[in-house]
Amino acid sequence: MTRRIIGVDVGGTFTDVFSLDLDTGQAGVAKVPTTRPDQSGGFLAGIRAQVGDLSEIATVVHGTTAGTNALLERKGARIGVITTAGFRDVLEMRRRDRPRTWGLRGDFTPIVPRALRLEVPERTLANGTVETPVDIDAVRDAARKLLAQGCEAAVMLFVNAFANPANEAAAVAAVRDIWPTPHVAASSEILPEIREYERFSTTALNGYLQPEVAGYLDRLGTALKDGGFAGEFMIVQSNGGVMSVDTACRLPVRTALSGPAAGVIAAGHIAEAAGFPNVITGDMGGTSFDVSLIADGQTVLSPQTSIDFGLVVRTPMIEIATIGAGGGSIASVDAGGLLQIGPESAGSTPGPVAYGRGNDRPTVTDANIVLGRIDPTRPIGDGLGALDLEAARAAIARHVGDPLNLDVMDAAEAIVRVANSRMAGAIRLVSIERGFDPERFAFMPFGGGGALHAGAMIEEVGIGRALVPRYPGVTSALGCVIADMRQDFVQTVGAMLDGADLAALTAQMQAHHDQGQAVLDASGSVFEARLARFELDMAYLGQTHTVAVPLEVTVTDGTVQPVTQDDIRRAFETTYRGLYNRLLKNPIRILNLRSAVIGTRPKFDLSSLAPGPEASIEAAANGTRPVYVGGTWHQAQVWSRLALPVGALIDGPAVLEQPDATIFVEPWLTARVDANGNILIERKEARP
Repeated sequence: MTRRIIGVDVGGTFTDVFSLDLDTGQAGVAKVPTTRPDQSGGFLAGIRAQVGDLSEIATVVHGTTAGTNALLERKGARIGVITTAGFRDVLEMRRRDRPRTWGLRGDFTPIVPRALRLEVPERTLANGTVETPVDIDAVRDAARKLLAQGCEAAVMLFVNAFANPANEAAAVAAVRDIWPTPHVAASSEILPEIREYERFSTTALNGYLQPEVAGYLDRLGTALKDGGFAGEFMIVQSNGGVMSVDTACRLPVRTALSGPAAGVIAAGHIAEAAGFPNVITGDMGGTSFDVSLIADGQTVLSPQTSIDFGLVVRTPMIEIATIGAGGGSIASVDAGGLLQIGPESAGSTPGPVAYGRGNDRPTVTDANIVLGRIDPTRPIGDGLGALDLEAARAAIARHVGDPLNLDVMDAAEAIVRVANSRMAGAIRLVSIERGFDPERFAFMPFGGGGALHAGAMIEEVGIGRALVPRYPGVTSALGCVIADMRQDFVQTVGAMLDGADLAALTAQMQAHHDQGQAVLDASGSVFEARLARFELDMAYLGQTHTVAVPLEVTVTDGTVQPVTQDDIRRAFETTYRGLYNRLLKNPIRILNLRSAVIGTRPKFDLSSLAPGPEASIEAAANGTRPVYVGGTWHQAQVWSRLALPVGALIDGPAVLEQPDATIFVEPWLTARVDANGNILIERKEARP
């Protein structure tokens, strides 16, 4: 029987599917419109476009935006908070920041209304001493009041619970006894880390997402099972690893950047196989453009991010910069006469004007159609008929050309140029502004629209070259297939290095290691290897900000070997000197322990995606068509990208078409097919 692993990435416009036959290495892709409001329809349609019999599937791995969308659209559950007396307003006060740093006005509505934030008597001190035991009767009374007000989930947010969770644990046990759903959690279960606002915010957002994400995943699981699927169903985390559905339902906040993270993982794997350890990724979908940087083969993990103003999530996430510049981003001229792109998007419904589904405002995709870079008779994605070129032209003329006194072609090119400028700014943010020279990096565009703008990023930013993967439109779905299983843990230590209880630190590392191994065991997956990584958040005394210090820790037969004070000091000084080129004489402080337990999943050979012996230049040639570049028309050669053989050289201007994406090669660029079927785009003078 055929055994397949399926990766599914649900985006704002399209749902992407990558299918891999585990026995033959044969891959297949599908791209179907995302269904709203319930994304499960597009999810199942995409899988069935590749596999008719779901019993053939061994594993389904899903990169989801269900949690992200619920946060951005404020469509999570009605939740209640039970907190320490005097601390009900922590979620509202935040860090006393403002939506607009230099603005005189701003407002913020917390996800939990004040009436649903109830206080109870209890107090734990910062050193872990329980000064006031929790009043369990008051906790039960608060829980009943929250239920009476229609709350679907409840969270316990007690001060200093990171230092001693006893009061929170007693409270959450009492609430679970009377709460009708499993959506009850304590902050010490979600984030046992110092800093009250970040811990409160992350836990509250987790509760806010639980009913939505758990319900969505339950519907998917039921539909897969009803279709005959009996394999493993896993979810991509924001850290680029995967987790079980049970973990995702318990910790949905870890899915906040699930889909984009999968794309970065895939990009790193593809680039490394192609010989490029330094790569900047650019995922351009229908709604957004997501950028990340991989240096020396390592993705950058951030311990915290803000999904939107005031919605702070503190959990390890791949560092991704996002702007509203996707294919569906709407172009408009503001009151000052400036051309703007996004952040509003036409999404999948109604979609760009050319889709003919009721939208009359032009998008970036409409501009690329008018410029000749997208063939309206062969649109990207399943389920779309021929696109309406004239409707796109009319919308661009009315909304952009007429207000700016431009003809329709110059107006369309202006839309693309502004979009390119915004995308280039996001790339500079993760590279130049952090001390990286983009000339040393390859740019990997993916998503349905990324490869249309690859050449522009070479010119705008000065990136050395672009590497377009074999299936750019479904790269995030491919990342789902190759992502490792990963569990992250954190625990505040709060001690000076001199005199720190290193036996207790080793015991905590052992506890994290054992918890992670138990999760890997429970998954039932087969792993090529199991890894444990440990790092400390450290700083000099008096500093607010910490540095992440990796520790070289040996694990022998499941036992974490002790680390010495000298080991930790040496690791800290190496890390600090590397960041700041100097050391201080202040005492050194350990703030947090962070641990990751990773089960590496088998990787398939990317060379299996390369063109076969039947590929040839003659078979790939697909005529010519005019494209508008730099204010004039050029006759571009059109190629069927997947039919190009390894080693093929293509001079621009050229358009390379495939079912999931279109690649545009400007007149001053050249493209070459590498051994894995990727397209390497460089300046013509750089070609050997």
